[in-house]
Amino acid sequence: MMLSKLFALALLSLLFVAPANAVEPHEVLDDPALEARARELSKILRCLVCQNQSIDDSNAGLATDLRVLLRERLTAGDTDEDAIDYIVNRYGNFVLLKPPVQFSTLLLWFGPLLIFLLAGFIYWTMVHRKSGTNVAETAPPLNDQERRELQDILGKG
Repeated sequence: MMLSKLFALALLSLLFVAPANAVEPHEVLDDPALEARARELSKILRCLVCQNQSIDDSNAGLATDLRVLLRERLTAGDTDEDAIDYIVNRYGNFVLLKPPVQFSTLLLWFGPLLIFLLAGFIYWTMVHRKSGTNVAETAPPLNDQERRELQDILGKG
């Protein structure tokens, strides 16, 4: 009983744990405003190794390199857009956590919707195909002799 309470308390405490940022102390810029810009921009860039984390949250070596590159660009005087464009030109749209809607990314944006619609269409056709083959609707009506035989079988004759 005590062990289950401790386990439940441990699980509950995980709800209050904030995700740790992976930025190393040597990466942090001296200018707080520039560092704040770098942190905001690093939240929209994808770690190419982890793929489901921003470079701000990832401990991967490539994420560290991207954070350093981003800070170098900002220190050199790039605007936010220039710094992001530089990294996107170098690594492609895949480096963005939210890639833009372009011809090359249409399947990425609308693929799940197409799969959902296709699954719904298949389900709808299967349900209607089964309901369309109802025996009562397709069988011809009974003639007089068949009705008498049926009544005899059912004991109503």
